[in-house]
Amino acid sequence: MINEFKAFLMKGNVMDLAVGIIIGAAFTAIVNSLVGDLINPIIGLILGGINFSDMFLDLSGTNPASLAAAKESGAAVFAYGAFITAVINFVIIGFVVFMLVKAMNKLMPPKAAEPAPPAGPTEVDVLKDILAALKK
Repeated sequence: MINEFKAFLMKGNVMDLAVGIIIGAAFTAIVNSLVGDLINPIIGLILGGINFSDMFLDLSGTNPASLAAAKESGAAVFAYGAFITAVINFVIIGFVVFMLVKAMNKLMPPKAAEPAPPAGPTEVDVLKDILAALKK
């Protein structure tokens, strides 16, 4: 059973999946930094200095000064700024993955055309053969 498990782990698909997950986690950190450190400040500047990460609605009525203060006090908040950031992350990740797949498709060698199946006798040839056999 252990040998079967080792064989399963060493299959190409499992190893490919593991590598994909590790690369995906590293890629997520890069995209989060891209969005949080570069894109959101630019969007905030364009929109008049808005910082998405601090956008929230206080549902508890305690009027905390910031989202961090609200979370620290345990106040109920509707943190829609975090959602906006997540949507921006999703769009950027989707676009980057699209561009990577597009680039990989260009780098892949073109698939060879499948050979045409061997041409068999046509209907006319079969009928001629039948006619010749009947004449005998």
